[in-house]
Amino acid sequence: MRKRRLIILGVALAVVAGATFGYLRWAASAQSDTEEVQTATVVLGTVAASIDAGGTLAAPQVETLTWGASGIVAPVSVAVGDTVPAGNLLMTLDPESLDASSVEAQATLLTAEADLADLLDGPSATALAAAELRLANARQALDEAQRTWSVQQEGNRAGADTVAAAQARLVLAEAEIDRVEDVYNQVSSLPENSPARAAALIQVVSARQARDSAARSLSWYTGHPTEIQQALLDAEVASAEAEVAEAQQALTDLRDGPDESESAAARARVASAQEAVDQTRVVAPFDGTVVSISSAEGDVVKANTTALTVADLSRLQVSLDVSELEIGQIAVGQEATITIDALPDLTVAGRVSSVSIVGSVNQGVVTYPVTVSVEDPDPALQPGMTAAVSIIIDKRENVLVVPNRAVQVSGGQNTVVVLYQGQQIPVVVTLGLEGESYSEVLAGSLREGDEVVLNASSSASSTTRTTFGQGGGEPIFIPGGGFGP
Repeated sequence: MRKRRLIILGVALAVVAGATFGYLRWAASAQSDTEEVQTATVVLGTVAASIDAGGTLAAPQVETLTWGASGIVAPVSVAVGDTVPAGNLLMTLDPESLDASSVEAQATLLTAEADLADLLDGPSATALAAAELRLANARQALDEAQRTWSVQQEGNRAGADTVAAAQARLVLAEAEIDRVEDVYNQVSSLPENSPARAAALIQVVSARQARDSAARSLSWYTGHPTEIQQALLDAEVASAEAEVAEAQQALTDLRDGPDESESAAARARVASAQEAVDQTRVVAPFDGTVVSISSAEGDVVKANTTALTVADLSRLQVSLDVSELEIGQIAVGQEATITIDALPDLTVAGRVSSVSIVGSVNQGVVTYPVTVSVEDPDPALQPGMTAAVSIIIDKRENVLVVPNRAVQVSGGQNTVVVLYQGQQIPVVVTLGLEGESYSEVLAGSLREGDEVVLNASSSASSTTRTTFGQGGGEPIFIPGGGFGP
């Protein structure tokens, strides 16, 4: 009996030990499964869809500056990396090494600048006095021309008394002719060399001349200018009027200062002279950074020899080649994110600045050039760096998002597995915009704060349920509201 009791006790102990071992193993397994479950919280966030492409950083404004004349390079005051403002003198040639044409250009520039300064400063007192004198003389000449024109017109040449006197002189002259002709007739038969005959003839001729003079005077007093005379009178008045107008305009222009065209012409002369002088200098064409220097102090250079290169590093861009399958989704103004291979911890913002409408074919692949401008470039960025660009073609903000790793496709439906009190429960969801890592949830029973499984176990039910647990305070799934007690 004792032996039998020992056997029963041993079997009981074995059963208890086995059950204990089995429970501990199950508990350890359950704990291990729980620890291996990876979850993420459903939140309100932003989902963005993008098109990715690669390119190289470049400065959109780069200019290699060359010498325009021959000579010896003077001391250089800039170095690679220096920022220079537009118009800043960067290099120059030694004045003693310049040829005659370059020296003459400098003298021409000084003269043009002085003329422009005089023009902008306004007229001198001497110039104003000369203009006023010219106007006074022109007005006096016009008065005289107008008086002459008026006097020459019919009815204005003489008064009534003058005309009557002229008529009387003509009557007397004709009477005198009659008298002297009678005298001449009395002696006309005398020989031609007779003094009496000669004296009578002279009196006749003189009387006739006096009569013709009296007739011309009367005719002029009562007559009018011929067509030619009138044309000359009109021309003299018109000329005098034109001179007055020109003198008046000249004085007005002096008082008002130079007009826009005159100032523009003076500035053009200065610019032309400056351009000739600039052939011996290198000037920054825009605000930028010196990226390379090719000429050093003492170098003997000729025209078109490279001096240095300036780039505007405040504006950088990336040129991309986008597939014809994706180009229709890209438009100017779209946002972009840019990462740099050489600076893995740096991400900068960009924006599409141009999209070409003309594609190119390379080995049968059609691509279109797209330019993305970097917004607020970081000082660490340098032209030539390799860049990866993600162009955001669509974006949803403040929407319910779920990680793409949590989404499973089952029976043609998108599902996610919700972890609630250790249980994995599949839930059907309708997705909207799908991004690289997250997707928008348009419809379903998820709510903000739910935990979704990223590596759902095979024990999770493949059948989606809208309720689970009945009575006794068991948790239930609330459609449109997530999980609740």
